Amino acid sequence: MMSMNWNYPTSIWFGEKRINEIQKACDDLNIKKPLIVTDPGILKTNIVEKINEALSTRANIFCDVQSNPTGQNVVNGVLNFNANMHDGVIAVGGGSGMDVGKGIAFMAGQNRPLWDFEDIGDYWTRANSAVIKPIIAVPTTAGTGSETGRAGVYTNEETQEKKIIFHPKMLPAIVILDPELTIPLPKFLTAFTGMDALAHCIEAYSSNFFHPLSQGIALEGIFLINKYLIKAYEDCSDLEARGNMLATSSMGSIAFQKGLGAIHSLSHPVGALYNTHHGLTNAVFMPYVLKKNREVIEDKIVALSRYINLDDQTFDGFMNWVLDLRKKLSIPHTLKELIKDDSKFEEMSQMAKDDPSTGGNPISLEISDFYNLYKDSYLGNL
Repeated sequence: MMSMNWNYPTSIWFGEKRINEIQKACDDLNIKKPLIVTDPGILKTNIVEKINEALSTRANIFCDVQSNPTGQNVVNGVLNFNANMHDGVIAVGGGSGMDVGKGIAFMAGQNRPLWDFEDIGDYWTRANSAVIKPIIAVPTTAGTGSETGRAGVYTNEETQEKKIIFHPKMLPAIVILDPELTIPLPKFLTAFTGMDALAHCIEAYSSNFFHPLSQGIALEGIFLINKYLIKAYEDCSDLEARGNMLATSSMGSIAFQKGLGAIHSLSHPVGALYNTHHGLTNAVFMPYVLKKNREVIEDKIVALSRYINLDDQTFDGFMNWVLDLRKKLSIPHTLKELIKDDSKFEEMSQMAKDDPSTGGNPISLEISDFYNLYKDSYLGNL
């Protein structure tokens, strides 16, 4: 595959072996002493070693990162960052590693707690922008899109709620998309993260907000997922498929500037309370939310079905495509297969209603709607 440099929404270095240019990325951002932030799973591969080999001086590593990252992960990382006088972050991994890395770079010079910068109104203006450190993002999964996002998602351990923390300068200054780094990704994570990218694109495409740039990116993202996700899942060494899924991941993140929706609203409480994988949880809720939104998105979905060239170019045809894709990727059909406990549905429904993603859903949803969606997805009522 050819190498390309893109600058929307940030500088993206795409292509095989682009990780060898990590020192140039540091030089371009005047980072002299980077901190590599990743998760324990990535440390079991050779990816971090490849990065250190490409750096002129080996970097310290911070890996106290949970699969659903917490505020404490960020606090611990900030202590490490400041104690060792780092001046930038190389965030490596899936959404967890990248979100914690972005959080550390954002919080290293702030004097207010993380939760004061929740994505509500103009809370982001509370931050001192001048002290936010530069970030280089190196995704090793293809789904979360954190590399092209201006926010991070963290669990507040005290309230057991997932919170979106936003600031424009949380957007990485340079992103390195190297398909070779995704080859070690297990099949199940290829499936989960790929479905996460699909959820981002579908919800952005379905949102009523006006953002035609994101609308087009979401549409093309779904086209590429239809073409390449199964190929990447079935053959981890298929670099064309891996590269296109990496691009799709970034596209999904760019697209959801237009908005997300109830898939994410339902998923965030489940991840916060039960520590489920975010992409997997999104995949489980996807058809139930599509059905709920059908009355207002049907025409859009029919147009989408034509664009991705489905045999059955109707809403039902698209729904069957989603269900078949989940089956091929061994995605569970019901929420019961993830949590085996329906005792917290009332609490989760309030959390879902309050989630910032809810505002982007194409129809207005009340607490009772979320409760029924949890119940239906738990029982498999579709």
